[in-house]
Amino acid sequence: LGESDTVELPIKFTPRYAGSFHCQILLKSSCDIRLYEIECVVNADQADAQLEFLTPAYQTVTQEIPITNMSSQDWRFEAVLEGQCFSGPPAINVRVGETAQYPLTFKPVAEC
Repeated sequence: LGESDTVELPIKFTPRYAGSFHCQILLKSSCDIRLYEIECVVNADQADAQLEFLTPAYQTVTQEIPITNMSSQDWRFEAVLEGQCFSGPPAINVRVGETAQYPLTFKPVAEC
């Protein structure tokens, strides 16, 4: 092979869930050995979601939102809440293989 020649090495990767996946590819020939380390990062499809809060005027309601970590690394989420009357913790940690609940609170100050 000349210097500009390339060889394709097709790889098929079909993950079942989001996360970080590591593998090694060892290529051997009579005059060379090469080890390639590959990391594939898979992001879950973004999904739009809506929550509807129904509560009597001036009464607080809290919705627990489950966040499941099926990756191979612990997660730390920072929450940015927009809109009046909503509150929740500024950050949440979700360990590998666990589900954490994010408590989103709605406390109306008027009928709406």
